[in-house]
Amino acid sequence: MAANRYHIKIMNEGSSSGLSPNSAIVVLTGAGISKESGLDTFRDADGIWARVRIEDVATPEAFARDPARVHEFYNHRRQGLLADDVAPNAAHRALADLEQRWPGEFLIVTQNIDNLHERAGSKQLIHMHGELLVALCQSCFAETDWHQDLSTETACPKCGAVGSMRPNVVWFGEMPYQMDRIYRALARCGLFLSIGTSGNVYPAAGFVEEARMTAGARTMELNLEPSEGASLFEEHRYGPAGEIVPTFVEELIGGLAPQHGRS
Repeated sequence: MAANRYHIKIMNEGSSSGLSPNSAIVVLTGAGISKESGLDTFRDADGIWARVRIEDVATPEAFARDPARVHEFYNHRRQGLLADDVAPNAAHRALADLEQRWPGEFLIVTQNIDNLHERAGSKQLIHMHGELLVALCQSCFAETDWHQDLSTETACPKCGAVGSMRPNVVWFGEMPYQMDRIYRALARCGLFLSIGTSGNVYPAAGFVEEARMTAGARTMELNLEPSEGASLFEEHRYGPAGEIVPTFVEELIGGLAPQHGRS
């Protein structure tokens, strides 16, 4: 029976050497991929943590001490995400396209709490740090899609508890979501891409070593500039995400060349 087979053409600098169409791809994204969509990064010189103390708004202790202030901070960020001029950029769209066209397994693990990957069309996605447009009840642990402001007077729509609602965001000192699934994906990936991340927030910063040591994966950093973990990657491309990510995706997909043979 006739069947289509594929091989990967080796790109410049050997960037796809050893990668087959059946290889799994894991993509880690950080705030840098959403910066071109109009959202603030965290650790740049003008980023969020240069203006607001982590200890005041992004820890369980901060919420217990002053929930109104924490709500105000995340309400402002939620309103910003919902602004009319915030939309997925070319990098988000390129990754959604890669997911659709790649023959093997594909997973995006994002540290971002925005919804730009989903809006671009990505389906295989883990929000390891939670989602800004979801609220979590600390009484019944129900998660609810939420596009409005939260306050200490907000009642949970599931159990009715008042004052128990919080942003469904992983704060410093809390465990990121779906870590077991992430490590399983890293253990079998053939290509690990890191896009728009600073490389200094763990456990995400350790994913490149996990992919290399456990799966023997190819590793590439696509970033505006070298991250703190740049030396851990075999290959690097630097520039705006909206430019370098679509180019890389087209090269990768363009390297899929059909070979007609017999099964």
